[in-house]
Amino acid sequence: MNRMVVQQFPAGGPRGSWPAEEFAAAQRELGHAVDVVMDLDADAFLVVARQLESVE
Repeated sequence: MNRMVVQQFPAGGPRGSWPAEEFAAAQRELGHAVDVVMDLDADAFLVVARQLESVE
């Protein structure tokens, strides 16, 4: 399974603010299979879409 980064959010957001989670929830409501992961090297939250590999 491949993943594609849909959106990136800085980890240092305002206290109590979860912009990556809110964006992911909106995408899920539209029917997109997305997850939120932490990129430690970039100090950012990534919203990634799951993409199935094509089988030939």
